[in-house]
Amino acid sequence: MHPPLRKKTRTIHVGTVSIGGGSLITVQSMTKTNTRDAAATVRQIRRLAKAGCEIIRVAVPDMQAALALGDIKQSISIPVIADIHFDWRLALEAIRQGVDGLRINPGNIGARWKVAEVVTACGERGIPIRIGVNAGSLSRKLLEKYRHPTPEALVESAAGHIDILASMNFREIKVSLKASNVPTTVEAYRLFSKKFRYPLHIGISEAGPSFTGIIKSSVGLGILLAEGIGDTMRVSLSADPAEEVRVAYEILKSLGLRQKGANVISCPTCGRCQIDIRGLAAKVASGLKDVERPVTVAVMGCVVNGPGEAREADIGIAGGKGSGILFRKGKVVKTVKEKNLLRELMQEISKREE
Repeated sequence: MHPPLRKKTRTIHVGTVSIGGGSLITVQSMTKTNTRDAAATVRQIRRLAKAGCEIIRVAVPDMQAALALGDIKQSISIPVIADIHFDWRLALEAIRQGVDGLRINPGNIGARWKVAEVVTACGERGIPIRIGVNAGSLSRKLLEKYRHPTPEALVESAAGHIDILASMNFREIKVSLKASNVPTTVEAYRLFSKKFRYPLHIGISEAGPSFTGIIKSSVGLGILLAEGIGDTMRVSLSADPAEEVRVAYEILKSLGLRQKGANVISCPTCGRCQIDIRGLAAKVASGLKDVERPVTVAVMGCVVNGPGEAREADIGIAGGKGSGILFRKGKVVKTVKEKNLLRELMQEISKREE
């Protein structure tokens, strides 16, 4: 499968991670701990990094949270972005604490001299700024003009924030234009990508609990990525942030944009199926969640069509009555008793990992 052709954007760096300019699309998440509790925040970030998170964002609601950033930064291995609203002093303290990036909208932090202080500090340390436009927090002026948070309103908001930074000769910028409405979000990113070459952080805002959130994010981000739009991404769920990371990689893998970890394919089952495919597929997926190297694993319901339908799988199993087969690249390796199918499959995958 040929991945979508990416749109050309500028390259920026968040710590050691490149964003834009043809770099790999990076996966982000945001902590759900109280940032003031540095120990709990570090534990969550380490778990997210293990799941594949490449950049982490933390909320900085007050000075106590800002002062905790140094300890957090020193205890983790991935870049940290400080999420700040309105108060430029929090941005300055976050920079002093060693963060790798800011998410702050310059138009919302007051007087020009305040913005200038933040921009100067970022420029001195090579820290990029994400302009994060959200449909739920557009200015009153834009809402009066457009009446609703339309795609055009989101783009105009972003352009206004960009103008402020560009007037200060600051261009280490990435942009997000998020709404909870999928068509609005998609069209906003399309419009922006036609006008600008700043790298884009893509996401669907407040997507919801796992089930609905995964669907909204997969549809919206899938459309954008298939059109070559997006340089870094976050799947926003009201769920464990590790789930956000896993879903992001599945979206990227489905389009051939990243090849990390296991890709499990399984048949939907039919009247020929004589084993518990749903339970077996769930156990396989769970057993492979920490696998790093790319591997495609098939869990098929019958020996009639299973191997042929999953011919491109690296390895797989297909159930029969009382037994099943272990196959590789569509070729049968051996017949296995039903009760041993899962064990034999996992052993074969382990050999491949060695």
